[in-house]
Amino acid sequence: MSLPYPDQRLSTLVNWLQNTVFLDIQRLEKASSDASFRRYFRVVHQAGCHIVMDAPPEKENIEPFIRIAELFRTARLHVPAIHAINIEHGFVLLEDFGSISLLDTLQADNADQLYRQALDSLFELQTGIDIYACRLPAYDTALLERELGIFEEWFLEKQLGLILPVALRTPLHQLLIDSALEQPQVCVHRDFHSRNLMVLDRDSPGIIDFQDAVTGPISYDPVSLLRDCYICWPDTRVEQWAHQYYQRLFAAGLLSVEFIRFKRWFDLMGLQRHLKAAGIFSRLHLRDGKSAYLADIPRTLGYIGQVCQTYPELKAFNHFLQRRVLPVYRTTL
Repeated sequence: MSLPYPDQRLSTLVNWLQNTVFLDIQRLEKASSDASFRRYFRVVHQAGCHIVMDAPPEKENIEPFIRIAELFRTARLHVPAIHAINIEHGFVLLEDFGSISLLDTLQADNADQLYRQALDSLFELQTGIDIYACRLPAYDTALLERELGIFEEWFLEKQLGLILPVALRTPLHQLLIDSALEQPQVCVHRDFHSRNLMVLDRDSPGIIDFQDAVTGPISYDPVSLLRDCYICWPDTRVEQWAHQYYQRLFAAGLLSVEFIRFKRWFDLMGLQRHLKAAGIFSRLHLRDGKSAYLADIPRTLGYIGQVCQTYPELKAFNHFLQRRVLPVYRTTL
């Protein structure tokens, strides 16, 4: 199969698939793209169907993806099998998990079952990987500070033209960082949400986009899933799922605190994540021309406001959010 592809990387990719992997390609189509510089294509060939990742080496390093895929596989997580690798060009041929994500499937009447499956996989992740032997980077103070800076630089300053006063910034950062670091530390997927969990006929969910995994706070992945930037549930239902998962962690010895303490960790970790997400969505729009993510900012701001209204320590930041940030943001809609 020889087609006039519009860019040189795609031509190089097809050449690799045909002449090194020896696939008899029948069709190549875009499967998805994400918030990075990676692209994914579905390659249909005589022997079946696979996904091929295109990760430009000057922008993306595929080594963590390859290493963490094997790490997760040893913990009995269902990640895509890797069939071929081209380190020089940043190509990886993967098992095809299809195109139906958890987000595509979730409804009020099936959410309990689907979240149970997702939390089963998360439990395997948090119990099945030795954080001292896995060689993953730590979710430390420096990384947490950098992530909080994304909100300030890209959402407040570059999108809204606002500056977060130091008198608010310093206690906010200290509160969120202290809460993150005082938690039990486990393996963290770091993007464990409904778009990265694929619904499969067997061993569901299939887990993707795990290359940024770290060791970090035990509440990070649960709140990523249950307070998802892409779908919102009533808080009573979220708390029920969170409590059920807390009981499982407590029984396994991963937690020794009361639920009220875990819930505080969960809420503040969610606040850190959603501040970062608002900044990332703005950066994708302003820097990368990926403006579809702007539609997810209102949901993310809703989560931020909800947590800020719950904890007295956040009163001053919530005042800034309600009186300064949201009025300016609404003028951009």
